[in-house]
Amino acid sequence: MGGRPSSPLDKQQQQHLRGQVDILMRNFLPCYRGQLAASILRQISRELGPQEPAGSQLLRSKKLPRVREHRGPLTQLRGHPPRWQPIFCVLRGDGRLEWFSHKEEYENGGHPLGSTALTGYTLLTSQREYLRLLDALCPDSLGDHTQEEPDSLLEVPVSFPLFLQHHFRRHLCFSAATREAQHAWRLALQGGIRLRGTVLQRSQAPAARAFLDAVRLYRQHQGHFGDDDVTLGSDAEVLTAVLMREQLPALRAETLPGLRGSGRARAWAWTELLDAVHAAVLAGASAGLRAFQPEKDELLASLEKTIRPDVDQLLRQRARVAGRLRTDIRGPLESCLRREVDPQLPRVVQTLLRTVEASLEAVRTLLVQGMDRLSRRLRQSPSGTRLRREVYSFGEMPWDLALMQTCYREAERSHGRLGQLAAPFGFLGMQSLVFGAQDLAQQLIADAVATFLQLADQCLTMALNCDQAAQRLERVRGRVLKKFESDSGLAQRRFIRGWGLCIFLPFVLSQLEPSCKKELPEFEGDVLAVGSQALTTEGIYEDVIRGCLLQRIDRELKKTLGANDVSCTLDGCLEVPWEQEGADEETEAEREGGTCPRQPGSGAQIQPLCPLPSQGTFQS
Repeated sequence: MGGRPSSPLDKQQQQHLRGQVDILMRNFLPCYRGQLAASILRQISRELGPQEPAGSQLLRSKKLPRVREHRGPLTQLRGHPPRWQPIFCVLRGDGRLEWFSHKEEYENGGHPLGSTALTGYTLLTSQREYLRLLDALCPDSLGDHTQEEPDSLLEVPVSFPLFLQHHFRRHLCFSAATREAQHAWRLALQGGIRLRGTVLQRSQAPAARAFLDAVRLYRQHQGHFGDDDVTLGSDAEVLTAVLMREQLPALRAETLPGLRGSGRARAWAWTELLDAVHAAVLAGASAGLRAFQPEKDELLASLEKTIRPDVDQLLRQRARVAGRLRTDIRGPLESCLRREVDPQLPRVVQTLLRTVEASLEAVRTLLVQGMDRLSRRLRQSPSGTRLRREVYSFGEMPWDLALMQTCYREAERSHGRLGQLAAPFGFLGMQSLVFGAQDLAQQLIADAVATFLQLADQCLTMALNCDQAAQRLERVRGRVLKKFESDSGLAQRRFIRGWGLCIFLPFVLSQLEPSCKKELPEFEGDVLAVGSQALTTEGIYEDVIRGCLLQRIDRELKKTLGANDVSCTLDGCLEVPWEQEGADEETEAEREGGTCPRQPGSGAQIQPLCPLPSQGTFQS
């Protein structure tokens, strides 16, 4: 493990990387500006257009996604040459990992020995699996490790390892003292990886949506069709991953032959070199996006002012161009869909449904158990710290990784099968898909918990005895489950439609590229005449193909679900649950005609047989 790059990045290499980042930004920012305009148009048209018939029934939780801070002693493989050394590790609530020389250093506010954002990492707890991965990094020297010293560090068995692997960063090797500690760290680290990875996907802000669309468009212009996990992370981390993938073949060819060491030591040195390159690219991408921020803010403000007054004209012109385009490409598009998509669509839809259905069923079970525990506690001890502790635990369920693990595991079960079905279409974003299902499960239970706590707090008053309070809480339980079923069904359809598009749309675009894309210039005049960057021929072309795909996905959904209300709204399918609109803000109890009256009513004359919690107890 002592092998290192022959030299750190010299000035010439750093200058080369800065030049590559500058080229990336010059090519990417025009795509980003165009998608910002398109995103504002989409947002305004959604505001002014007809609303979805079935909106969210649950209250939207005001708690932001997070991970619980986790800390404790570990050993880490570090230093040159690397040695296993004791450290004190801390996982912050924002998914950043820090490690200190000892616990006192952390408690006294000292600087960590090292830190990293967990974006893009994969956690392995098998030493054998990690060694296989390390061997694959430098296949040309495979087998060389047999010539290394017999006591090579990673050859020594590690009882409870935690290996954090990254495609473009230095690997982090930790070890826990017990299996229980390893399990707790595994849950915490996996939660941090997901939290850092889906920050853009969870947002429905126009700029976040525009950024993801711009990345996809930029990569298509580079000839890369097909979704993968490159869009996990912040905007700067995503652009860094894009450029690292572009540069990796050349970097490997130029640098690997010059690395000292052999076998796994050479592979370890390669990850350290990649880490230096990644850090330089990330710094450049961050600086480029910071420099663009004032222009972006000004652009968003001006787009809102210019697009809103002309939105009707823009949408009419878009519809005219879309109609003509649809006619021109109908033949090749239908042929491609019938030949390539239709045979696989039923299996993909069914597998997506199984993935999300199993996860949300586990969420429902967890929710029922939590509500039942609260009801029992209310009967047994309707006041005092024990009830408050139970209410707090119930409110924290969405962020309790141990509790949520059952739901998250269900989202992972179809990983292999779905990956096999989607791979022929160039879809390699299975980690993003699994994270999306897990985020959905977390948000739905967070919304259900928030709804239950608010309704319970409205219903329970000091004027009720224990039996009356328990009956009212049972009614609240029934209403929350009813609302959960409604939101769960809507979320399932959105999930299937959104990920169905992610799987099939890039593939169809790539198949039609040679024949249909050449027809677009003849429509440029009509689009340019509008004089708005919110409309582009390429954007309308993609919308037409997206619409045709959605019709097929909806048709398959109706067959699978037997539903008559599958929405055909273009934008509705892409909404993610972290930003659901139309949350139920009025008093649910009053809407029910007094089932749980906010004011005491006749029950005010009954002396409670046991002291009930005061109003506010059920606010977590």
